[in-house]
Amino acid sequence: MSEIASARIAARLDRLPPSRTIWKIVLWISLGGVFEFYDLFFTAYVAPGMMKSGLFTSQSLGFFASLDSIKIAGFGTFVFSTFAGLWVGVVLFGHMADRYGRRPVFTWSLVWYVACTAIMAFQHSGEMLNVWRFVAGVGFAVQLVTIDTYISELIPGAERGRAFSVNQFITFAVVPLVALLAWLLVPLSPLGIDGWRWVVLIGSMGAVLVWLLVQGIPESPRWLALQGRTDEAEAIMAAIEQRVVAETGKPLPPAALAHAEETGRGHFAEIFSPQYRKRTLMLSVFNMAQVIGFYGFAAWVPTLLIARGITVTHSLEYSFIIAIANPLGPLLGVLFADRIERKLQIMLGLVVMGLSMLAFALVDNPVTLIALGVVFTLAANVMSYAYHNYQAELYPTRIRSRAVGFVYSWSRIAAAFAGLAVGYLLHAGGVLAVAMFIAIAMVVGIAMIGIFGPQTKGVALEEISH
Repeated sequence: MSEIASARIAARLDRLPPSRTIWKIVLWISLGGVFEFYDLFFTAYVAPGMMKSGLFTSQSLGFFASLDSIKIAGFGTFVFSTFAGLWVGVVLFGHMADRYGRRPVFTWSLVWYVACTAIMAFQHSGEMLNVWRFVAGVGFAVQLVTIDTYISELIPGAERGRAFSVNQFITFAVVPLVALLAWLLVPLSPLGIDGWRWVVLIGSMGAVLVWLLVQGIPESPRWLALQGRTDEAEAIMAAIEQRVVAETGKPLPPAALAHAEETGRGHFAEIFSPQYRKRTLMLSVFNMAQVIGFYGFAAWVPTLLIARGITVTHSLEYSFIIAIANPLGPLLGVLFADRIERKLQIMLGLVVMGLSMLAFALVDNPVTLIALGVVFTLAANVMSYAYHNYQAELYPTRIRSRAVGFVYSWSRIAAAFAGLAVGYLLHAGGVLAVAMFIAIAMVVGIAMIGIFGPQTKGVALEEISH
């Protein structure tokens, strides 16, 4: 019975026309992710201020100083703690949204990382700074996975690509704000408080306001129906339909029944079943490859500019200019997100990332460096919204959150060690060595998606996973 109800709910969702009701849901979910991106991206921009505060001496780092034995030292311990927390979050808690629902996990993971980040801002030793960064990372890892799951299930299939591009346009719009605040505040100490602490606290205060705004988001009716909570699913679906009809002034078209999904709780082992094993392995390798390019540039851009002969002050200024491009990539995607096959968007983004990074390593002119940084950022963020959409589409509702969490976890652990690799290569071979490392990773990502990735454009979620 639940399988039939779930198929009926899915068909009713997919036949909905474009409307303010649907896009309002995308807006609220995206606002919930804004300060998660704020937290992720302030790492690169507050680095000079944190190092100036003397937080990364061996005495201040405490037991984190022992990471020096694996060549992780100084600010690298903060980057490592960030991505180690993200990895633990998606591995241990990525299944929570499958078990308890998308809405409660979405809202309370926001509370988790806001509180932990605020506590982190008041730490005065590198050791405790890293501890609270790790704990906060667990929280916004869960948020990342839940957002992808949430949007894929609530948005009609014909608009899924645009929904992810709009989602990432909104969330990436905060990156230039982080860069601007860092440029203005990190060199200063307003009211006697280090500028980097103000950057961190501003994000936490803004996230509290967003938490109040997102309380009206409905639970995923797809998930409710699969749990046997048919009455709740029907009530949410009916309310959405009524609002859409009132907005459009037209009756809804008949629903074409989708493939029925199996009911009940999914199990972790299912992501390695014959039906999904190839997808799981493909996405795991792809995530390790793409993150080397994405965070290899984004988390190191001020440092890479300094290595190209730019002063610290100018590197923050140029980083801000490059950061402005972050939301523009997903915004461009609105034009073609549902017109071009998803896997092709991912592959083209990786191609441009690899080529522009190689060019970045070979030029010296500041204007050209900024232009190439902008091109890299645009391509990276087109690739980003496309793959976030893609990996959420490839699994059924009962295991979507844990599957996305597992494949995404490889990007977290790869990012932690890629930061180590970038630091080593930058010291040993300069920016060109870093660029070669990123370009090779992009080739691996292209091969994974191009050879093993199925096509998903315009296909219902239930049919893709069937």
